Amino acid sequence: LHAPGLTVVGLADGAGVLAWFCLGDSLRPQAYPLIQDLKAMGVRLHLYSGDREENVQALARELGIDDARGAMLPQDKLDAVRALQRSGAVVAMTGDGVNDAPVLAQAQVSVAVDQGAEAAQAAADMVLLSSEIGRLADGVRLARKTQKVIRENLAWAALYNLLAIPAAALGHVTPWMAGIGMSLSSLLVVLNAMRLSRMGSHNDENGRHP
Repeated sequence: LHAPGLTVVGLADGAGVLAWFCLGDSLRPQAYPLIQDLKAMGVRLHLYSGDREENVQALARELGIDDARGAMLPQDKLDAVRALQRSGAVVAMTGDGVNDAPVLAQAQVSVAVDQGAEAAQAAADMVLLSSEIGRLADGVRLARKTQKVIRENLAWAALYNLLAIPAAALGHVTPWMAGIGMSLSSLLVVLNAMRLSRMGSHNDENGRHP
């Protein structure tokens, strides 16, 4: 008996087979939108699993993931992640099993789910405390926005000091002017960083909660 994409289990006694059971994984409703969201952001996706190769390939086709490998041992997953890192990729790993713990520890960024094994949660950098896996895409967006804000603040600080220090050295800036200028510069940096909190509030208003 063969069922593509399913694991077939038989129940039998001394007289023969009593029943066949076809077991398969059901996708969460947010899985496909999450994959498409990440792909739209330019994230390269890889599916590494210890499940049967044909089951993994069927799942990958359904989700639209190009690089999918099944029947992988924990060491195989670890080697695959290391190969990606050697190629220059920054790897974010999501897993929930005990055998995922070493791979989660190897990745630059790792996320475990709250229903997963304790070993996976302990090895991960973050634990997703929600069944809404779409929050992973929100996390990528927030991380990229944070990087952009940091670069903006560093650029502003460099520009301010580049202009203010020579002016002060030449005597064109009085102490009170320097104090006000520094305060305004710091305020600008803080206000720019506060845009990140508005991004989180927008996600919550759309029904996504951590």
